[in-house]
Amino acid sequence: MTAEATAAPEAAPAVLVLEDGRVFRGRSFGARGEAYGEIVFNTGMTGYQETLTDPSYHRQIVTMTAPHIGNTGVNDDDPESGRIWVAGFVVREPARVPSNWRAQRTLDEELARQNVVGIAVPGTRALTRHLRDRGAMRAVISTEETDPRVLLERVKAAPEMAGADLSGEVSTDEPYTVHPPEGVAARFRVAAVDLGIKAMTPQRLAERGCEVRVLPGTATAAEVLEAGPDGVFFSNGPGDPATAGANVAVLREVLQAGRPFFGICFGNQLLGRALGLGTYKLVFGHRGVNQPVQDVHTKRVHITSHNHGFAVDAPTDGPFDTPLGRAEVSHIDLNDGVVEGLRLLDRPAFSVQYHPEAAAGPHDAAELFDAFCDLMDRSRGAEPASAQPENAEK
Repeated sequence: MTAEATAAPEAAPAVLVLEDGRVFRGRSFGARGEAYGEIVFNTGMTGYQETLTDPSYHRQIVTMTAPHIGNTGVNDDDPESGRIWVAGFVVREPARVPSNWRAQRTLDEELARQNVVGIAVPGTRALTRHLRDRGAMRAVISTEETDPRVLLERVKAAPEMAGADLSGEVSTDEPYTVHPPEGVAARFRVAAVDLGIKAMTPQRLAERGCEVRVLPGTATAAEVLEAGPDGVFFSNGPGDPATAGANVAVLREVLQAGRPFFGICFGNQLLGRALGLGTYKLVFGHRGVNQPVQDVHTKRVHITSHNHGFAVDAPTDGPFDTPLGRAEVSHIDLNDGVVEGLRLLDRPAFSVQYHPEAAAGPHDAAELFDAFCDLMDRSRGAEPASAQPENAEK
């Protein structure tokens, strides 16, 4: 949530107050005003524009751990959506002058233009260590109120992320279609449920010959299946998966109909809940482009892009039974053992917790899109174009 804000013509004092009373002082950049949200950190060295425009960051204040942010400016080609979604932005040192031939505006100008409050603090390392120790929590950035005691009371009155139902606030209002690029034949029809989808995801599918019909997050199972899609995709998105009961019900119907399914991030969590598994909130989450994830079958390790604060609680010692048949954990995060993927053994469905479209490896996880296409191929009785889903990462 961001209060009314106006562009800041020059740096002004700003303060960051955390829910546990920790205070960081700095100078403002971007817009002036007050911004409330859950404060988290992102370890990516690059990609700040993609981070800002990722709908999964809705109602979060994002701290970048890289020391200099804004060096390449902002352009109109790289956003993952039509607006900035972060509630506030914390950096150590914003670039004074961008240096990139693609830059169209400075980061400061873009934040001000979209009424996003930012703060530059010298202690982003201390802030990150604090969040690792204490966990993600509510916070406020203010350029107006300077008394931390007043701001702390306001922070404690702000909504928490646990229990937040947010995907409806970031989803498209109307369906739209992403077609394969010129020269690529349309091979599949995919129904993609937008729970906070990033622009690059349907593009990756379209590059492989998928005509992607992007549907609002409120779409019913009948609306998802009415066009006879070859496959169904559930996107990333913000909020607590425990609040997405309607989406879980839709997914169960999709799986019972036997349609091939692929889920990413929030979609992975919803698959887990559709299988009767629980989800839980991580202490400080995974956010960045350097997370090592291992395929449990091939033992191959991918460097992956993450943005999630919740995870699936599933057994990792082998296949397990669910109301929809046998399933297994397919991927594990090597940093902390968090479940990073699920696969059904009796139905054509799989999901991953990370973002294969984000090119973190840079192409380590791109084969997952091919695996989805293979799943649709086999479902139609055609010869797979590449590897089987369970072997796509060999």
